[in-house]
Amino acid sequence: MFKDIMIEDLLNFHDKENLVLIDVRSPSEYEDMTIPGSLNIPLFNDEERAEVGTLYKQVSVDAAKERGLEIVSAKLPNFIKQFKEIDGEKVIFCWRGGMRSKTSATVLELMGIQSFRLHGGVKAYRQWVMEHLEALKISPKAYILNGCTGIGKTTILRRLKEKGHSTLDIEGIANHRGSIFGQIGLKPNNQKMFESLLVQEIIQLQSSPYILFEAESKRIGKIIIPDFVMEKKEQGTHLFIELPFEERVRHILEEYRPWNFHEDCLNAFKKIKKHIHTPIAHEIESSILSYNYETAIELLLEYYYDPKYVYTTRAYPEHQRINITAKNIDEAVHTIEQILISQSSTLRS
Repeated sequence: MFKDIMIEDLLNFHDKENLVLIDVRSPSEYEDMTIPGSLNIPLFNDEERAEVGTLYKQVSVDAAKERGLEIVSAKLPNFIKQFKEIDGEKVIFCWRGGMRSKTSATVLELMGIQSFRLHGGVKAYRQWVMEHLEALKISPKAYILNGCTGIGKTTILRRLKEKGHSTLDIEGIANHRGSIFGQIGLKPNNQKMFESLLVQEIIQLQSSPYILFEAESKRIGKIIIPDFVMEKKEQGTHLFIELPFEERVRHILEEYRPWNFHEDCLNAFKKIKKHIHTPIAHEIESSILSYNYETAIELLLEYYYDPKYVYTTRAYPEHQRINITAKNIDEAVHTIEQILISQSSTLRS
């Protein structure tokens, strides 16, 4: 008989590197929220799930089970084949650890494929996430990357992570760059998925001596950042980074590649158009329409983003600020590393 495991067992699994989480819910359920890192091998697709659910509610439990059995029987060979192709310890789950995961685990056992079933399913995992969100505090000292739009804060974070520093990429977790143009070319995570990824990341970083993350506003697109992250931001040491204006423009062009998303860029601009002085707004829109993205970015920085940034610079006292002036992102990364080494040495002495 397959074995049920609890959320706690999953988190403390003896061989996490060899662990494979498999969500057998429908594609739309998986898309809405799953356990991070999971694969989706649905027992029913969205239409089949709706059909069985309708029978369950409007006819009878038995009718729903019979139709479910018909659907599953037809797709069993391919279903089992997908599991056979997966190496590692398989943990199967559905919404509440009910019939779908039980059926899947039972069928696999009959075919000689060993698996575990997650007790409580996604619902139990979601409860675990919410409990941790309420109790979490970020323990390490925080260094906050701050600066004007276009300095490449996310790129700097990723470079620092590659060099072994502890970083929390909030925009990466949200899969959104944070501005009105932030979701262009991306598919943002919803709040539930964001919270799941955030909790896992922070728990892994708690033993670090310090953590670096970007100065975010309370919202990233539709995502709301938890209060404990915002509080840590307010308490942290802010690294105010300055890069040459032309370097910022170049980086934005490389990051966003607006020529691939012309209509999206135009539509995003229209959402902020009313907040920009009319003649400048017309010039920006005209530049986008004529595919002159460099001019559009220059005007957006000068007349929209940079004036907003002035308020941020005044929000933190001198003892919380470290100013960094660099020629490019590589130099900014090097300078931040030197600051981290210097401050770590001071704390030890």
